[in-house]
Amino acid sequence: MTNSIDYLFEKDKIIETINTLFICTDNRDWKAVENCFAENVHFDMTSMGAEKVETLAPKQITKMWEEGLSSLEAIHHQAGNHKVEIKDNKAIAFCYGIASHYKKNDSDKNTRTFIGSYNFHLSKIDKDWKIDSFKFNLKYIDGNMNL
Repeated sequence: MTNSIDYLFEKDKIIETINTLFICTDNRDWKAVENCFAENVHFDMTSMGAEKVETLAPKQITKMWEEGLSSLEAIHHQAGNHKVEIKDNKAIAFCYGIASHYKKNDSDKNTRTFIGSYNFHLSKIDKDWKIDSFKFNLKYIDGNMNL
């Protein structure tokens, strides 16, 4: 970056990409979610029980999320405490994250909450920042595990 203003501008665009990923997931706007990702994504959900880290295309990620979240009435992601480091056209980003799932059921235990953090790597492709590495670090889950 040539100056502080440029750095802050790019940092804001990176955080906007991450926020868009979460907001569009909540809205089930899978095309917009796909647009947040690079062509290939180093995808690590091993803290949630995934067997291995994989390299996935955006459509593979959204298909998995769409199927996994389809039965829920509402999804809410909240991200914060963003930390971003930029070097040339590459960036490393970190944030805390909370994901809440809601589905009304007979038990009145209608929610499940995931608490953790995310590690991202992004690359600037043309004028846009794209996520090419996504890692969720689960701290704990609370609520109804059977939603």
